[in-house]
Amino acid sequence: MLTRFAPSPTGELHLGHAYSALLAHDAARRAGGIFRLRIDDIDGARSREEYVEAGLRDLAWLGIDWDGAPLRQSAQLGDYAAALDDLRARGLVYPCFCTRADIAASVAAPHGPAGAVYPGTCRMLGAHARELRLADEPHCWRLDMAHAAAVAGDLAWEEEGQGMRRADPCAHGDIVLARKDAPASYHLANTLDDATMGVTHVVRGADLVASTDVHRLLQALFGLPTPVYRHHGLIIGPDGKRLAKRDAAASLASLRDGGADGIALAADILAARLPTGYSLQMP
Repeated sequence: MLTRFAPSPTGELHLGHAYSALLAHDAARRAGGIFRLRIDDIDGARSREEYVEAGLRDLAWLGIDWDGAPLRQSAQLGDYAAALDDLRARGLVYPCFCTRADIAASVAAPHGPAGAVYPGTCRMLGAHARELRLADEPHCWRLDMAHAAAVAGDLAWEEEGQGMRRADPCAHGDIVLARKDAPASYHLANTLDDATMGVTHVVRGADLVASTDVHRLLQALFGLPTPVYRHHGLIIGPDGKRLAKRDAAASLASLRDGGADGIALAADILAARLPTGYSLQMP
């Protein structure tokens, strides 16, 4: 068994991160397996090295140890570019010149698991028009979902303890796989990195269940193995919403500075004994 924890260094880790990291770490250790870290630092505008260092301190404070050096997404850009080139060569992606405002204004835009689904405006552009616009217009690269799904065929993935689930990537529409300020989307980078690391079991929050449909499709397109997935419950704050990095009171650093014992806190988190006002919402 090989599990991983993959934080983005765009803020301090909080109780929700701790819960996910502890579940992944403990699963690997109980099985005599491997637990790896990945730093998802592909967001160059928001990623900060101080958050990388702070996150490592937080994990060690909780008693979490990891195997090998953390993998950094920023060192994998060549792999992402090669994968995108492969999809371009197979006619599975197309350039999109629409702005967010264009998409929001489109009355044809349906809704999917992550909100508005791209209505496919630029998919209809001819090759000549695309070439002319590629030269001087900002653009992203979208997956032609209907085409990709037809190539991949019927797909499913295993949810630990619940059996197989049918994947429905088409519900997400033509997702973005890369743009100028982000050389790979979460979907593309995550799928490729899990395969690179040899991840056998993905432990992550229930808010990412729908994303698994897209990841399963990309695994099929690239001929990658499919891990077993475990989507766990989410820690909810006093406001009834799942935690975000802006929730300073729930940050591990603030709890440590307040005198909490990291090892004891880790045991409490795994037992769902959370600080006052916080609760675990099961999927």
